[in-house]
Amino acid sequence: MPPPGTTIISNIQNQKGWQTCGGCGNDGGTGQGPVYDVTQGIASPALSGSSADFWITGGPAFSGGYYFIEQPRVPNPMSYLRYEFDLYIPAQYASAPQALEFECQQNSNGYTYNYAWQADYASKSWRVFNYTTKHWEGTGIAFQPFAPDTWHHIMAIYHASGTQVIHDSVTVDGVTYPVNITHDALFTGNGLELTNAFQVDLDGNSSPYHVYVDNMTVSLKD
Repeated sequence: MPPPGTTIISNIQNQKGWQTCGGCGNDGGTGQGPVYDVTQGIASPALSGSSADFWITGGPAFSGGYYFIEQPRVPNPMSYLRYEFDLYIPAQYASAPQALEFECQQNSNGYTYNYAWQADYASKSWRVFNYTTKHWEGTGIAFQPFAPDTWHHIMAIYHASGTQVIHDSVTVDGVTYPVNITHDALFTGNGLELTNAFQVDLDGNSSPYHVYVDNMTVSLKD
């Protein structure tokens, strides 16, 4: 359960202001980006009656389509952060992704706190991002590709301690996997900011696909 005083931001998939950034989702954050965008207000498939279709239709092999949206600024590093959503992949795209990624990122006191997860289809593993080294790191948690034509609930819990980022756990369809991985936040000098993001990655064949997201929620307490 979230601690008392937690702020809950719900139905983020319906919020206006989602942005993309060309090739910033590629390894190294540079290069030509894929063809990708988000379509909101999808009635089916949907759980709430209004999901969002995050789609990618082509581009350089292994490129990534990064979507992000600004949330109200939080002045202090977060003592509790939970990012969750429901995910649906149609059968025709079941094996198309190279990876699916999601993150929250906060700038506070000049430090960037990055809380990112990756469901990596290539290695069949769940990985977390080290923002300082700019590399994905293994968690020891096996990833089973999402069964198609059904909804899956994904929830990650994190917190900050001083200038450290702690990945506490990830829950997939009701099964919780403790993680307890710590990274240093990176001093960037950036001003206050809070975003949440979702990313779709192309495989070596640049296979196009659609994934649907519903009930996207961020719960936080600083």
